[in-house]
Amino acid sequence: MQHLVFGAGLIGGYLGAAIAANGQKVCLIGRATVLDKWQQGIRLTDYQGNQSGPVTPELLSAERLREAPKGDILWLTVKCIAIEQAIRDMAPLIKADTRIFCCQNGLGAESLVQEAYPDNPVHRAVVGFNVTEETDATLHCGSEGCLTLERLHADDPVPTLVNTLRTPLLRMEYSNAMTELQWAKLQLNLGNAVNALADIPVKSMLRQRAYRKVLALLMDELLGVAKAKGLRLPKLTALPAAWIPSVLRLPDWLFERLANTMLAIDPKVRTSMWWDLHLKRKTEIAFLNGAVVEEALSLGLGCAANQVIHQLIREVEQGIRQPGMQADELLRRVTTGPL
Repeated sequence: MQHLVFGAGLIGGYLGAAIAANGQKVCLIGRATVLDKWQQGIRLTDYQGNQSGPVTPELLSAERLREAPKGDILWLTVKCIAIEQAIRDMAPLIKADTRIFCCQNGLGAESLVQEAYPDNPVHRAVVGFNVTEETDATLHCGSEGCLTLERLHADDPVPTLVNTLRTPLLRMEYSNAMTELQWAKLQLNLGNAVNALADIPVKSMLRQRAYRKVLALLMDELLGVAKAKGLRLPKLTALPAAWIPSVLRLPDWLFERLANTMLAIDPKVRTSMWWDLHLKRKTEIAFLNGAVVEEALSLGLGCAANQVIHQLIREVEQGIRQPGMQADELLRRVTTGPL
């Protein structure tokens, strides 16, 4: 099969290289400035010591889309804020039977893709792991988690695809309950904004109770929305979704003892939203904490913590505020409520 990875950055590059390492035909499509780093191949590593490469998938800049092969499978790995433009740009790559996998954080991207390509199978995909750039040509999976693909119906070939592509470097599953899975992933992704505002690695952030209390408040509001919507969130970590806020609020010494799996991440890992702010890019905050706010308000539920975090990230984007908020300061702002 011909795999196309549209919008290849850290996640897309890792995904495409892992698929190519498994003997599949892969073309990575992205910015020339990103692809130039991979001209001599991509090396893959992970936090468990697995490694591969360098592998050499085909590389094609966005300016040369007309030269790209049409895809049997297209992995859409752009951010939510770039979905509408991507839908237009990827049109030359889509065949009548191209299968599209939407790998965005947050909620709602796949509905826009399905509307644009109503005759193609469009699947949601949840990326449960973090990728960092160790060097220009080395992409590193720094946390546990897998790539979960949506199974659309009983005859869907997705289970076969998962079995074909799964490797130690690319852990994969499939699910029939993607809405619940997306909300469970969103619960974990609420920490992206906290990490971006803290401006420190995720592991260092989780070792400070005040930051964890902020995250617990954000999760409480999401869990309230999920309950009101009748969603039972699956367990994506060692703990059930509903237990996570309570564990986050534990004293540091007890959290370190009981939540060692939450801390089983590389010390240097930061979230994608931190990278966006660091590179002066617009973030996905509207599709993460903003999505919780929108759903909560539509249900008449309180969402003050997520409103504050949404506001603070917007202030950083606009240059009104600088990242690097201390834990106690951020907790005070969140508990005070929106201005």
